[in-house]
Amino acid sequence: MKHKKGSIMSEREQFRRYLEKAGVLDALTNAMTALYSEDDKPDNALHFLKRHVIAQEAETLASQKAALQQKCQLLVEENQKLRSKLTQYEPSPEAADEKGL
Repeated sequence: MKHKKGSIMSEREQFRRYLEKAGVLDALTNAMTALYSEDDKPDNALHFLKRHVIAQEAETLASQKAALQQKCQLLVEENQKLRSKLTQYEPSPEAADEKGL
């Protein structure tokens, strides 16, 4: 019987680590803290928690979007610089045609 109980505890611990790694525990803790801090408790606590978690996810996604847009802009600028340098070493298509290449 101990083996089975130990196995269940191990599964629970693995699941807890999975939730922690995925950020679920932090999101729920933040939502629960926000609910606790509300002076006027909402009638539907579950709805409040859902909205709070969704708002947290939206903030995270907006931050990721901004970072990706900035990275994209840097890559576009780098690409333009590299294309400019490349034109110094490669003849234009018109010049290549004139030389019979």
